[in-house]
Amino acid sequence: AAQALPAGRVDVNSADVAALCTLKGVGPALAQAIVAERELNGPFSYPEDLIVVKGIGAKTLARIRDQLDFRAR
Repeated sequence: AAQALPAGRVDVNSADVAALCTLKGVGPALAQAIVAERELNGPFSYPEDLIVVKGIGAKTLARIRDQLDFRAR
């Protein structure tokens, strides 16, 4: 069975740097890295897709996972 996508408050596929900075533990540099990755390679489909962003590892992903939304793809 497919795992349900989180329905949090920040859509990683449409959020700007300021919105991404509202995620727990995400600062301007990491937020910009998320935006840059999205612009380069397209929208994220799953939370695990964020692992490719420099600065996001398993611990960071676990911390922000429930705050993420993936509706805008």
